[in-house]
Amino acid sequence: MRKIQISGGVTIGAELTLLAGPCVGESLELCMNIAEYLTELCREFNVQYVFKASFDKANRSSIGSFRGPGLIEGLEILREVKRGLDIPVVTDIHEPDQAAAVGAVADIIQIPAFLCRQTDLLSAAGATGKPVNIKKGQFMAPEDMRGAVEKVYATGNKDVMLTERGSSFGYHNLIVDMRSLVIMGDLGVPVIFDATHSVQLPGGLGNASGGQREFIRPLARAATAVGIDALFAEVHPAPDKALSDGPNSLDFKEIRTVIAEVRKLYDCIGKNC
Repeated sequence: MRKIQISGGVTIGAELTLLAGPCVGESLELCMNIAEYLTELCREFNVQYVFKASFDKANRSSIGSFRGPGLIEGLEILREVKRGLDIPVVTDIHEPDQAAAVGAVADIIQIPAFLCRQTDLLSAAGATGKPVNIKKGQFMAPEDMRGAVEKVYATGNKDVMLTERGSSFGYHNLIVDMRSLVIMGDLGVPVIFDATHSVQLPGGLGNASGGQREFIRPLARAATAVGIDALFAEVHPAPDKALSDGPNSLDFKEIRTVIAEVRKLYDCIGKNC
């Protein structure tokens, strides 16, 4: 499996890594609060950390839902977090013409699950030369993600990772097939498990998505036992007040519990105990 080096001494595939932060960059103050907490948490548990926040959520359920601060302000927030805490950052793009600007700030460019087959988007992300994290579409078989990986490879960029975030299971529900972690890993790329989006209930609240937060911990443990290179999680100090994805976000106490459990399992698997 290829190991992917990013800034801040982080190497995806070499050590357990957490990609985490709020769903959207609601404000610089909120992002710094979350990033500071998670930086210290990961230092305590010897976990590599990458801060995550979106500048725009272009696929919200309702036209009236909060989308984010936008490209310019959102990238400035990410830049300040990165500079202030000396940590790498990841964010997603929705349009090819966003790639260059995002690549100038972000250490990893993320492709949303709904857009994982968009050739122009994948090509633009790959052309930046930055590592690309492609989220597996809810509608995709894990083996079919080979095509998405090869579209980025075609740009000459071999730094690609894949994220499992659940598959559609009827209406308003997702289910995680743990076999997908193995299948995508066999493509030779690092594999990430998105523990929070995997419990999302798409459109489950009518004009917004719901979530089943109580299943994040067991799913994170299960994925770690199968074998992952990184864990993805959305974290907010007050999830019920979050402006996006609150029902499937973790608060500070909950993410601490998850990281403590995942760290132990990761070490156990690595030692074949």
